[in-house]
Amino acid sequence: MIRTYTPADRDALADLFARAGVESPTGELWRHPASERMVYLDPYVDTCPDTLFLAEIGDDLVGYLTGCPHTALLPTEDDRITKALIRHKVMLRPRSLPFFARSVVDLVAAKRHGDEVASGEAVDPRWPAHLHINVVPRARGTGAAQELMAAWQDWLARHGSPGCHLQTLVENTRATRFFEKAGFVAHGGTPIVPGIRLDGQRVRQQTMVWAPPAH
Repeated sequence: MIRTYTPADRDALADLFARAGVESPTGELWRHPASERMVYLDPYVDTCPDTLFLAEIGDDLVGYLTGCPHTALLPTEDDRITKALIRHKVMLRPRSLPFFARSVVDLVAAKRHGDEVASGEAVDPRWPAHLHINVVPRARGTGAAQELMAAWQDWLARHGSPGCHLQTLVENTRATRFFEKAGFVAHGGTPIVPGIRLDGQRVRQQTMVWAPPAH
């Protein structure tokens, strides 16, 4: 079942945020869930609760889609990351240090080779909305993700949005195939994402865009 978020879901959603990251290429960033939620979940709960969709199997939350009708409604991703790292003193946490060490290595390598580096979410008037979607491992392949995406795209179409963008990883082929089936197409370059590894390799960001069908 797909439904929208209610305030009573807050604790369960925080738990889901951690569970849904398991086995995901971006599931472990700097390995501090509270600060990662400050970037990728809490702002959507506080600012866009009416477009935060939840998937349930029985009484268990198994997936979520945080839809933001216009990216300008939120502080930039870079600003959210900075605030979260400072508030939780993440740079002083031993579990987080490997991520930041890899980030520095990636930034140096990118500068040496002239590679573009990913930096937050750009606002384009053609695709002003954006989303983050995730489901727990046991719900992958059940159709939960497709139903979450359909609910979000239906909302955008009904409310006259010109379009939506998202960011994923080039190397996360399962995700890119899913988004392509939902009608998204690749857009722009593929900059390096500092700090993240997939099978031990550096990764690149892929922006994808979608517009509601013309009536």
